[in-house]
Amino acid sequence: MKYFWIQLLLIAGSVSMALMFIRTWGQAKNRAWKRIAFSLFVIVNVYAVLRPTDVTWVAHQLGVGRGTDLVLYVMVLAMGFLTLNTFLRFRSLEKKLTDLARTVALSEGARHNDARLGSTTTAAAAVATEAGAAAEPEPADSDTVKA
Repeated sequence: MKYFWIQLLLIAGSVSMALMFIRTWGQAKNRAWKRIAFSLFVIVNVYAVLRPTDVTWVAHQLGVGRGTDLVLYVMVLAMGFLTLNTFLRFRSLEKKLTDLARTVALSEGARHNDARLGSTTTAAAAVATEAGAAAEPEPADSDTVKA
């Protein structure tokens, strides 16, 4: 009973994190292993709050002096993982955004070019057809579908 309020506060924090994660489950698009790891993290966290002497015992078995030191070491590793994961996700999003911006710029440039030179391109195609050329003029964008 001596540690009831802090245990209650810590368990409430863990449960609220789990509920927030579950509530955004469909939106998060997390991989299965991340979901499993987070669920295990919450379960281990609640267990460690309820039985701190067991954490100290595990720490002694692993050669760490105190249970709080073991928890700190695990949190440092988890923070490193989260930082690396966030960095890789941002880098992937930046690459996708750059590719999207390039695609939009090319298509807009081709559209503006066709609007500006549309009559010239049509006249050139008519001259080429009259001259007996069988080839159609090349579209400005390779993604454009020929009609």
